[in-house]
Amino acid sequence: MLPESPLTTIESRLRYLLPAEMYASMWGNPSVDIMIEVHKHLRTLQRILHDYTSRQIDISSLKPGDVKTDWQYGTMMFTDLAGFTKLMEANAAKGKKGAEDLLKQLTKYFSTMISVISKSGGELVEFTGDAMLVIFPKTDRNDDTLRAVRAGLRMQRAMKGFAEIETPSGVVNLMMRIGIHPGRFLTADIGTPRRMEHVLLGKDVQQAKLTESNGKNGRVNLSQKAYERVADQFHFEDGEPGYHFVTDDLTDDQLGEYEITPLRRRMASNIVIERDKNVVLQQIISLLNNIEPIASFIPSPVLSLLVESAADRRIPPDFPQPTIMFINFIGLPEAADRALPGEERKLALSFSRAFSLINAAVESRGGVLKKVTYHLAGSDIVVYFGVPTAHTNDEMRAASAAIAIREVIQNLSQKPPTIGNVQPEIYCQIGINTGPAFVAEVGEPRGRREYNVLGDTVNTAARLMNRAQKNQIVISENVKRAIESKYECGHLGDVALKGKSAPVPLYELSGQKAAD
Repeated sequence: MLPESPLTTIESRLRYLLPAEMYASMWGNPSVDIMIEVHKHLRTLQRILHDYTSRQIDISSLKPGDVKTDWQYGTMMFTDLAGFTKLMEANAAKGKKGAEDLLKQLTKYFSTMISVISKSGGELVEFTGDAMLVIFPKTDRNDDTLRAVRAGLRMQRAMKGFAEIETPSGVVNLMMRIGIHPGRFLTADIGTPRRMEHVLLGKDVQQAKLTESNGKNGRVNLSQKAYERVADQFHFEDGEPGYHFVTDDLTDDQLGEYEITPLRRRMASNIVIERDKNVVLQQIISLLNNIEPIASFIPSPVLSLLVESAADRRIPPDFPQPTIMFINFIGLPEAADRALPGEERKLALSFSRAFSLINAAVESRGGVLKKVTYHLAGSDIVVYFGVPTAHTNDEMRAASAAIAIREVIQNLSQKPPTIGNVQPEIYCQIGINTGPAFVAEVGEPRGRREYNVLGDTVNTAARLMNRAQKNQIVISENVKRAIESKYECGHLGDVALKGKSAPVPLYELSGQKAAD
């Protein structure tokens, strides 16, 4: 009989956080060298997971599965990048070499912008494709909006470095749109011990997104509220009603120095200095206690990818053919501003239950619920099938998940929580598309970054979602062809979509076909 390993007591905790070969080496009576290798791997993984998560998440008091809420104040910045689809298409024909070249451009872009954001006192909360959500927290100086505007101007100036990018298909010009709006927002940590999510709720989040949507490439657009805060600091041009473009007529001296020296999240060094198994074991347990709360915010398939690639600290970019689903979850997110004192937790618990049921429907079918993000109404839930793990029937899996998710949301709508003496109307809109995309770690190579899927396939899925009616699932022709043998798909007509030169045929996924 083999002697019991000192790691046996924590085997279930290590199972999801070690590469397969390292996990296999634990059995029997592993040497102290193997235990030190486990320790080194966990230290590296801890750094990676810290880079993958927002600094808004309070890791000092976080316990996986705890639903927490907090009203915060500050200025929000939304950015959107124009020209990426052309850049992707120009590199896609070159295969792996094209993927590496594209990633270099994206890494240069994000590293430049994140540096400006950090040194201007902002916090990058999330990536959504090639877009970013940034928070400039309110301070005693009440200068959060001023810092956001200065950062926006610096970022637009830095975009000059991304004009006229040479590609195999010609010159591509990247441009950025920026929207800024101050206010308050409810942050909530929701989910289960194995899968948490950090969400922002409230009408000011939507207003910030609306400000970006009403902007122009190359400009910094301010909402009326943001404009009133800094009207005496800059010159402006009127944009759409209620919005104002900042005029960048400042010299470098007038724009001034950066406001803040960015601070990185501190982590205990936890370096092994003794070769005693019991000491190393305790240090491994300490690392696990720090890693598990952060790991719960990473989707399981992405976490597995990070675990296996931790030694290289890099995930190779690729051009796969995923199936993308966007779900607009309406009702609960908008209720945040109506919440009476003390009702925020009740709202978060309802959202948490919905998120957990939706995530279960996705994961049980081999998909990845990537994130819950902002939208002009409600919250968007972004789901991948086919990345990072591909199946031969990802469209079928997505269709099955969409129907299950709609049922979850319809069931929730039968007994909505009362928030602010009102029961919100809860429903969803769902869009599904499949096709070529770019998959990579976007952001800073050794800093804030995320595993992400980008490209026209993703953008089109979001536009299909926007076309959907209440509790309707709208799919593209490619998805329809892949699932029509088992699912009822009705033609909705040919519709003009942004970025498409000709009308696009859309279909409704109504349900599974009856068995013959």
